[in-house]
Amino acid sequence: MVNQMRAAIVKVFSTKHSLTLPAAALNYIEQVLQENEIPEDEWIVGLEFWAREYLKGEDSSSLVSLPALKKAYESLQLGTTEDSQTADPSEINVESHFSVIDSFDMPPVHFDPVRGGFAASKTKPSVAGSAAARSAFLRERWGIIKEIILRNENFTPPAIGGHDRSNYLKLTSIRNLLGRAGQLFLLFGMLARDPEGRLCLEDGEGRVVLDMQDAVPGEGLFTEGCMVLVEGEYTLDETIRVLAMGHPPSEKRDVARGLHGHVDFLGGGAMSLKEEQKYIPTILANTQVSFVILSDVWLDHPRCLPALRRLFEGYAEAVEYRPMVFVLCGNFCQKGWEGEGGLKRYTNGFNALTDLLLSFPLLLSCHFIFVPGPLDPWSSTTLPRPAIPPAFSSRLTQRIPRARFVSNPCRLRYFGMEVVICREDLMGKMVRNLVGVKKDEGEVDMKRYLVQTILDQTHLSPLPISIRPTLWEYDHSLRLYPMPSAVILADKYERYELTYEGCHVFNPGRFVGSGGEGGGEFEWSMYYPATGRSERSALTLDQ
Repeated sequence: MVNQMRAAIVKVFSTKHSLTLPAAALNYIEQVLQENEIPEDEWIVGLEFWAREYLKGEDSSSLVSLPALKKAYESLQLGTTEDSQTADPSEINVESHFSVIDSFDMPPVHFDPVRGGFAASKTKPSVAGSAAARSAFLRERWGIIKEIILRNENFTPPAIGGHDRSNYLKLTSIRNLLGRAGQLFLLFGMLARDPEGRLCLEDGEGRVVLDMQDAVPGEGLFTEGCMVLVEGEYTLDETIRVLAMGHPPSEKRDVARGLHGHVDFLGGGAMSLKEEQKYIPTILANTQVSFVILSDVWLDHPRCLPALRRLFEGYAEAVEYRPMVFVLCGNFCQKGWEGEGGLKRYTNGFNALTDLLLSFPLLLSCHFIFVPGPLDPWSSTTLPRPAIPPAFSSRLTQRIPRARFVSNPCRLRYFGMEVVICREDLMGKMVRNLVGVKKDEGEVDMKRYLVQTILDQTHLSPLPISIRPTLWEYDHSLRLYPMPSAVILADKYERYELTYEGCHVFNPGRFVGSGGEGGGEFEWSMYYPATGRSERSALTLDQ
């Protein structure tokens, strides 16, 4: 039986279409045929459709790759391969289009300023990082944002000459300032400090000191490490007297995906914008799909497990609207793992959580994702940080089939949607390191400013590495370009939710922190991919 199946596969793929099948691809095809119980007399027809669909792909080659083969199979699962037709949403298995991406599994895709595009690195990134990577990741971040700026309509000169041609905005490099004192310039660069401690602006070609006395910051939070647009006058002292400062313009997800749809940023295979459109009816039809997000789940707190039991009871009874994913973010202990009895608290906490989950067999079909917090083992000051060690998580992962401990940050992929999850007390760090902020007559909306800042900066941590160290060669895993569908900023700051340039950003709030002390509510958030929005949920324990 197996030999006959393999002969049919070789006949269609290798003999007829001259394709070379590696062992992994051959095994995958056999697995699909066996799992779907395809009759022997239909093998040739089905394999012919599959081979043709593979050859239509943008990333097809004579040596068959497993991701491209899987993508062709998914296209056939849609029910049609014609662009003008749409699939029947009821025939698509949503589980096969969901995946969790660890930061350390993301392919190292780097920006090439010469080509103005992205290319996959040929070398595997290292945690230690080479000396060249120390500055390369900052230059890459600067280059990506500069390309976005130059594509913006305000910086693009009209194709046809005329009086409007002189009205568009022009960037000046810092090295071209010399000898031009008394003139106004628009500069783009990174806020930093020179060796004497003075605030300055750096681009890829030089550095100039900033005089902020007359500066009027725009909307957003401005810290060292931010890439900013600065308008000012170059003085005889070789400084810039700043008149205005603002964040660069952002680029919507659809625009970026249209330009870079052929690039595989997440490692699950590239998906063009046209392919992404095919999945939209399926996403909209599955209104019952939801993600539950909790933060600061203190397993050593006496009220945490009773509250989780109430929460799981409610979702287990909701047959039609049972969540697809539960995301639990740290910290998983109140005071971290350090100190006397810290490791034992973690072990006991996760063991108790395992027993609690096993008491709800109806929820074992859901995905459980655990994201470490700042105080979880082994406490690291760098981003991205690895998952909680198997010493604490092995019992849970062995008994809960769909439990996974991942890095911070991590990403969820649902059809063509991308959801970024980051557990970081970002608001406090940004506020403590402010260089400037807009002075409104009314109350400043810090939540909107924070969201605008990270999306305009296309990065989860736009702070200098002296304040928030990052692994240089893994900086691509913190990138927010193309703009995600949603960003979950799990923070000890108060809960919020808002949408900026089509990206929904929310903080689920603290689960135990809100209702742990004697009373109050235990709060969390639910995210619905069909609407692209989140909503607050809460429960109160009886005294």
